[in-house]
This record gives sequence, C-alpha cells and structure tokens, in this order.
Amino acid sequence: MDRLVTLLTDRPDFAQAWQASLGAHGIDVRVRVPDELAAALADGGGVVVDGRADAYDEDELLTVAASAKAGGLLCAVLDPRPDVGTDARDVLVEITAGLVGDGELDRTRISRAMHRRFDRGRERKFEYVTLGTRPGELLVVLGDGRSLYARRPVSSDDDGSEVVGIELAADASSATLSLGSGAEAVISTADVVPTEIPSLNSVQSIAVDGAKLGRRLRALRMEAGLTQAELARRTGIHRPNIARVEAGRHTPSLETLARLASAIGVPTTRVLEGDG
Repeated sequence: MDRLVTLLTDRPDFAQAWQASLGAHGIDVRVRVPDELAAALADGGGVVVDGRADAYDEDELLTVAASAKAGGLLCAVLDPRPDVGTDARDVLVEITAGLVGDGELDRTRISRAMHRRFDRGRERKFEYVTLGTRPGELLVVLGDGRSLYARRPVSSDDDGSEVVGIELAADASSATLSLGSGAEAVISTADVVPTEIPSLNSVQSIAVDGAKLGRRLRALRMEAGLTQAELARRTGIHRPNIARVEAGRHTPSLETLARLASAIGVPTTRVLEGDG
C-alpha cells in the first residue's frame, strides 16, 4: 500500500496516538515491534520510529532511520530518548528531512507532512504563484516546495500584458492569470518547466533576500509566541543557527525554511511572500 505507515514501537499508548493522528489524514497504519524492521521495509510506504522503545539506543536509532531512507521509505523519529546526543539528533533530522519531534504538536505536524509527501504528483502541482520581483517574471512554488522564476509569456495564451489576478485551480494542477488586456491565460507546471520537472533545466532557481527573509521569519515566530529555543526544539535546528537566519547572516535552503515555517504553523509561502 502506498499510503501505509508502519509504527515501530513497543508502547501501546504511542501506537494508539499515532494511529489516530495518521488515520485522520487518510493514512493506513500498521503496528510492528522494533525488531521487525525488515518486515516494515517490505511493507513499503513509511515508518514512524518510537525513539523511546527499549530496543533503540543512539546507534540503533540511526541505523533504523538510515535503513528506512535507504529503502525508499518516508521516515519519522519521535521522542528520542534524552541520552541521544545533539550530533545524533542532527543526523536524524537530516535523514528524515525534518521529521523528528516530541509530543502532540509534533505528531500533528509530522502527520500532515507525511500526508503531503505521499502525494506522488505534488511536484506537478502549484503551491503558490505570484508576480516575481523582476519585471516579466512569475514566482512559482511547486507542490514539493521547490521555488523558481518563470519568464513570461509562460503559455501560448499569455499575451504579456499586466497580470491583474492569479487563481489556482481547486486541484492545484493549473493557475489562471487574469490579464490587463481582458484575456486569461491558463498555465500548468509543464508550461513553467518545459521538460522533466526534477531537472529544472533552464528555469532559474529563486534568489532569496536573506535579510528580508530573516526579518519576516522572526516576525512570524514572535507572532506565534515562540522563542528561538522553542523553535529549535520543534525543528531540531540549533538555536544559534536560527538566530543567524533571523539576523540575515545565513540564507537557509528551501527544505530548512519549510521546516521552520511548519514549526511556526504557517505555510512556507507566507515567509517567502513577506516584504520584510
């Protein structure tokens, strides 16, 4: 089953909480004990690893997470025990692309993230389309979080006149540009990326203003009532690194930005679209 997540745990309360959370997002759940990793890999889909299971010390936790990723599965690690060191936790964050956490808030966040990542066609959907910062370009965020500029005209019915409105289709497979000429141009991701999406080919990647992004991220964090320390706990990103991003001394990758935005409780696009 593609939308199957296996829980590797020996704690009934852990299994019950995750069955409810993942089930609410339409994900099928199977429960296995920690030593059934091979069976979980054969199940496919994804795994949620109980970091407090008796079977997992620091090395074993890294091995299980890495094995799941190497096997092509989505992987999340929850409630790593206190003796898991900072370096090991950082590696887990990298292995799972941010799906490491503790407690109910992280369970909800990670369930949503797994639901999104199970959408195999998300790279061919629009998350967000707006005007670019340079004339004659659109700024596009694809469903898998990648951002890029697309130079107009982007389709045969785009006459190049001023864009006065942009509306995404309900299924996010297309976007309609309302033009100043009175015409409409319907675009798809195939218009934005002319060949295979993974290559991105000649489409230019987004250039982010790190200072403005940092100010916007700080404002959203404070608006959510979070300290840098709490944001660090939720994301697994060290607090000094978050401070560097907010100060504009480091521009994060889109993947890291998505983790920060998710932990704050806002879409990545809300950080990108801010004026700083």
